[in-house]
Amino acid sequence: MEIYKNEKRQRYLVEYSIAHLFSFPIEEFIEVHEYKRDEWIIQEDKRPFYLFYVIKGKAKIYVTHQNGKVSLINFINPNDYIGEMELLNEIYYTKGIQASTKTICFALPFHRCRVQLLEDVTFLRELTKFLSLKATKMAAKYSQSLSFPLENRLAEFILQTSDEEIYKEKHVTVCEFLGVSYRHLLHVLAQFCDKGYLQKEGRHYRIQQHNSLYKLAEMLWNK
Repeated sequence: MEIYKNEKRQRYLVEYSIAHLFSFPIEEFIEVHEYKRDEWIIQEDKRPFYLFYVIKGKAKIYVTHQNGKVSLINFINPNDYIGEMELLNEIYYTKGIQASTKTICFALPFHRCRVQLLEDVTFLRELTKFLSLKATKMAAKYSQSLSFPLENRLAEFILQTSDEEIYKEKHVTVCEFLGVSYRHLLHVLAQFCDKGYLQKEGRHYRIQQHNSLYKLAEMLWNK
């Protein structure tokens, strides 16, 4: 993890300003953090020291079950918060959050501005909107497994998890997340390669037709 300083920090504060989300001068508290692909932003079951606001990049949320199995449960994108539940709750089981691309976040230290955040009506109103939308998206994810074929859901998953047009998620993770069999997943991946959407490169896939995948994924977003 890298913390931006001086002019580099100031440039991001200006270019991606979030001052409008708060009623107090937030800029003095903000740190700018960069995480490399596969780096952990938050370790599971370890409370974070920051409220994060993602400005660039993507991340994945994991949970470990009592039997030791690790599951991918959701994604994080620009303009999403990380650590909002830990801000609101003294006792909360923290999920593991891992960057899936280079990810840049604004980081607000709890020890410096927790009180201001919890008393800021403007911020709490925006956070409520975010949590409501997050809950709606989670509910939609489960209904999509019944409403759309794997082609659409896999296209969205590939676009969500790819980094610089390279897709390399483990098949078992994808099968569990999308609720499909290993055989069905391989069949649709082979179809995508035959149609020229993807090109297999060893254990990875390179996206060849981004627009074709986007059109398939777009059907889920317009539901």
